[in-house]
Amino acid sequence: MRLKYKNLKYENLKQVLKNEFNISNRLISILKLNDSILVNGNVSNINDLIYHNDIIEINLDFPETDNENIIPVKMDLDVLFEDNSMLVVNKPSNMPVHPSILHYNDTLSNGVKYYFNENNIYKSIRPVNRLDKDTTGIVIFAKNQYVQEELIKQMKKNIFKKEYYAILDGHLEKEKGIIEASISRKEGSIIEREINSTGEKAITHFELIKKFEFESQKLSFVKFVLETGRTHQIRVHSKYIGHPILGDTLYGNPSSLISRQALHSCKIQFIKPISKTNMIIESNIPEDMAKIIKESI
Repeated sequence: MRLKYKNLKYENLKQVLKNEFNISNRLISILKLNDSILVNGNVSNINDLIYHNDIIEINLDFPETDNENIIPVKMDLDVLFEDNSMLVVNKPSNMPVHPSILHYNDTLSNGVKYYFNENNIYKSIRPVNRLDKDTTGIVIFAKNQYVQEELIKQMKKNIFKKEYYAILDGHLEKEKGIIEASISRKEGSIIEREINSTGEKAITHFELIKKFEFESQKLSFVKFVLETGRTHQIRVHSKYIGHPILGDTLYGNPSSLISRQALHSCKIQFIKPISKTNMIIESNIPEDMAKIIKESI
């Protein structure tokens, strides 16, 4: 996997790396260590002069040996998409994305590490987006630092689109709308967030798919589209409008209908960093949420 550029206007190699490829200084250092910067097929120094029609290439396929602290654990990964730049998987509930003190060997990253080892993919474990432990759906793992950095840039520019399905307590009053309320960490908590005018800007778009009743409970099936990506954003904003997510014990109430918050990452859309083509990946609603919706019909 390589970035490639035919020089038409630059005088030195570093200008190409910065202006054409938008490569960070940190990644440039790593590329230099791996002899991955080439001009006309030859390893080159970033300060070298270059000439008209020179071919500049960046090799992103060099093996990596970090993430040795992530234990490989065999899992039945639900792979939604894979190529030489990324692995996209469908995360189940009750599974964190990355390891922590409390979750050392039961995370999605553990499963991806095993998958990489089994398939001779010598790359670091780089989740691009993250979901809460009990939120299901789409998670992207970049297979190199360049792809990870480019996708994160797209998130910051709102080019990377994320859509979610949720089941909310009660009947939503509006068919669609925008929730704009800043979010900050709740004082005294390392986990919980709250609406706070001094917090980070947070914007969520919502669209009511249907109102229904199930086991005498009024519920709403809703699609959310994130314009910003704050921690717990949909969960906090749902509570803010008076309709917390069904089963959300942190921002709402436990439910006998589902053992987690009924929230699912169902669609992502972005520009592939190497090919510059539009990419859409979708994930079907999980069975625990689908059962509630279907049985209400």
